[in-house]
Amino acid sequence: MSLDIVILAAGQGTRMRSALPKVLHPVAGKSMLGHVIHSARQLSPQGIHVVIGHGAERVREQLASDDLSFVLQDKQLGTGHAVAQALPVLTAETVLILYGDVPLINVETLHRLLALVNDQQLGLLTVTLDDPTGYGRIVRDTEHRVTAIVEHKDATEAQKAIKEGNTGILAVPGKHLADWLGRLSNHNAQGEYYLTDVIAMAVSDGLVVATAQPEDAMEVQGANDRKQLAELERHYQQREARRLMALGVTLRDPARFDVRGDVTTGRDVMIDVNVILEGRVVIEDDVSIGPNCVIKDSTLRKGAIIKANSHL
Repeated sequence: MSLDIVILAAGQGTRMRSALPKVLHPVAGKSMLGHVIHSARQLSPQGIHVVIGHGAERVREQLASDDLSFVLQDKQLGTGHAVAQALPVLTAETVLILYGDVPLINVETLHRLLALVNDQQLGLLTVTLDDPTGYGRIVRDTEHRVTAIVEHKDATEAQKAIKEGNTGILAVPGKHLADWLGRLSNHNAQGEYYLTDVIAMAVSDGLVVATAQPEDAMEVQGANDRKQLAELERHYQQREARRLMALGVTLRDPARFDVRGDVTTGRDVMIDVNVILEGRVVIEDDVSIGPNCVIKDSTLRKGAIIKANSHL
């Protein structure tokens, strides 16, 4: 089944208090949007379409590539409006909608979501949280079928008690998308065109809304401020540390180790504290790296010993 991917990346991110567009803020040395694009490419779509707005030229200049198209959203009138800007370039049977400030989404999660989609069914990624404040709530009927999404600001007290939240990540049959977007209204608390309103339209049109959830809630965590950005950074580093240790790497302190690129390792590797790996780093078997080292775009051959405070 052919696939188009739309990545929403037009927001300003005022809570970042930065001149840098929000989606260009880095996690592990790569922009948040760069991480999302990397995941999108692994799905082998026929097109990746990035909706840009605030800082559009800067975003385009930093991430321009032959396999990306950029679509301008002049006015930020909501997520539904943002996706609508990309409609003229969407021709695939399935359309997947991602977010440029949600950088940790796993490709395996997206594969599971896409597997749900057919002509009469769309896929919605939801997350169950102890405190879903700020998330749209997933409304289900007595038979546990999804009937709608209600945004937090529009929710009743009873709806706010629902723990299942909307991540915003959605995969839909492309043939229905233009009709649904054309029927959106901005009569809500935000005065915006909510993409989430297509869920109730799909149900009304007789489609099934199937749901999937991420293995880890941090996969769908966005970053609206520096605190959330730091949380994403730390989670990414913890995930990388666990991956490397599973491959046979000893980390003297996993909390004091940073990966800012792509790292390949052999077995029986020892890495001391405060080591930073940047760019493309290959570490062969039996390598020992001392404390306080920065290693960038390097290959460390079998048995190499990197002394403390080295910069390579």
